[in-house]
Amino acid sequence: MDQNSGFIAAVEEAKMGAAEGGVPIGACLVSKDGKILGRGHNMRVQKGSPVLHAEMSALENSGRLPASAYEGATMFTTLSPCDMCTGACLLYKIDRVVIGENVNFMGGEELLRSRGKEVVVVDNHECKELMSTFMKEKPELWNEDIAV
Repeated sequence: MDQNSGFIAAVEEAKMGAAEGGVPIGACLVSKDGKILGRGHNMRVQKGSPVLHAEMSALENSGRLPASAYEGATMFTTLSPCDMCTGACLLYKIDRVVIGENVNFMGGEELLRSRGKEVVVVDNHECKELMSTFMKEKPELWNEDIAV
């Protein structure tokens, strides 16, 4: 699997979240050898959960893995990760975070970098459009999601 496949999976997940009436953020966790460990999307609305952000969903869908499974892994996410998801990436020692966009929301990118993690911002138009449309159409859900 190449870098594009993990990112494409994250975007597919974001679209699924939007189609379900939820927050359109997707994520995909890929091992250092290119295997998808887990993918998911924000499920706060669908499951009534305060913590099932896209990155957390991808980790949960990875199942119970040994710590070594995360070594060299990349988390692909359509939006800059919030503090909780940044912390999860640090906790599981994920080496690289590829972000679709950080215009609509800037998360913990500097913290990731300060801890030696590689952070790549793709600046993807489709990701920006998904989020900006959602934020305009459902501001109450977005404000709830980011704890405003």
